[in-house]
Amino acid sequence: MSGVAERKQAYFSKLGQLLQEYNKILIVGADNVGSNQMQKIRKALRGKAVVLMGKNTMVRKAVRGYAESNPQLQEILPYVKGNVGLVFANGDLATVKKIISENKVSAPAKAGAISPVDVIVPAGPTGLEPTHFFLASLEHCI
Repeated sequence: MSGVAERKQAYFSKLGQLLQEYNKILIVGADNVGSNQMQKIRKALRGKAVVLMGKNTMVRKAVRGYAESNPQLQEILPYVKGNVGLVFANGDLATVKKIISENKVSAPAKAGAISPVDVIVPAGPTGLEPTHFFLASLEHCI
């Protein structure tokens, strides 16, 4: 077996074990989450919940496989899209959500990124003549 196939099989096994061991799943968005921040979240959740990240196609395939014995798992499939993670817990999900929210930090803007919050630029003097804006917008059209 190749290294990739072994890793995939290990991932399926781990996901299957988590699906059997825990009775609650929380799906969380993981856009713009750094590895250091993820490590802090995992540490804060230790003993209360387990975070599992993975490729969406692998998650869907594994969930479909285990959904034969537990049809309720089919309900999470529509939410497995984009950069998401699964948080498995047996306790109160409100507590788990609170811990995750407490570890949420704002990230600096990156070129091409879409802001998760509204950005409002107040009207006021820019220090530039209106022709600068008009010429800049013409350059983008050409």
